[in-house]
Amino acid sequence: MAEARYWQSTAEGVLCTLCPHACRLRADDVGLCGVRRNVHGRLAAEAYGRVSSVAMDPIEKKPLFHVLPGRQILSVGSAGCNFRCSFCQNWTISQQIPALSELPPARLIAQAGERSACGIAYTYNEPLVNFEYVLDCARGAREAGLLNVVVSNGYINPKPLAELLPVVDAWNIDLKSIRDDFYRSFCGGRLAPVLHTIRAAAAAGHVELTHLVVTGGNDREEDVSALVDWVAELSPEIPLHLSRYFPQYRWDAPPTPLPFLERALRTAKRKLAWVYAGNLGAGDDSTYCPSCGELLIPREGYRTGEVRVAQGRCPHCQRGVPGIF
Repeated sequence: MAEARYWQSTAEGVLCTLCPHACRLRADDVGLCGVRRNVHGRLAAEAYGRVSSVAMDPIEKKPLFHVLPGRQILSVGSAGCNFRCSFCQNWTISQQIPALSELPPARLIAQAGERSACGIAYTYNEPLVNFEYVLDCARGAREAGLLNVVVSNGYINPKPLAELLPVVDAWNIDLKSIRDDFYRSFCGGRLAPVLHTIRAAAAAGHVELTHLVVTGGNDREEDVSALVDWVAELSPEIPLHLSRYFPQYRWDAPPTPLPFLERALRTAKRKLAWVYAGNLGAGDDSTYCPSCGELLIPREGYRTGEVRVAQGRCPHCQRGVPGIF
């Protein structure tokens, strides 16, 4: 346990200012995230240095398709989340507190080096609720020459986000919907803070977005069109992963129909340069130049072939390719 950052004392206890929920916690109360507690009038980060999962993954699994394709990254997850998504795909560590093991930042960074990982991915549960651990690990990893990747719902206040941005190389942010009512009803949050995080992260470094198409939730044609319009207005170069939903946690609607996902992909490709399908299990996920059609990154599932991006450009037509290569 460590003392948390971003909180204030109040007459009733403490006010957590890490995320937009602004939880007011009396003595021994825990925040909505499940891992930040009022301990004797101070806010404690209960999950600091305690992890639920550590594994080597293909970086494409984050998913990040434009960051060191074909490399392996050390992925680490803890516990807790500041959303309550009824369709959560990792609910066993985000919506409850599992058994945790001690892994201080120095040991995590050493493991990444020992395993020849290209960097560290903070993922699995919502990493930003364990802000202090992510920040300390990311600073140490940067000093060690390792990449830092954050896979997040983007629900964080501007001030802590600004502190973290300089040490994060790439983000995958889950844009669950472009409708605020969806965030309120299905996730227990709001849309505007997520959009702010995406804008700020895109201005600071590389960002890819994931949109899980949830049957009976955000699967209207107009929802997909509006989301694509927003991303295109920010930048048509941001890679978008349209991911197929499967029943999980408290949501038992059938999987996203493939014909709908195919239509969503066509809609996205009209305005965005880099669009991928996720959770299909098989098929061609290769990256092609949107200008000339040149095969840039052959990819099938998580298996990646020779990367043909040369100095951030298509070798055939010289079009720029966003990412880290």
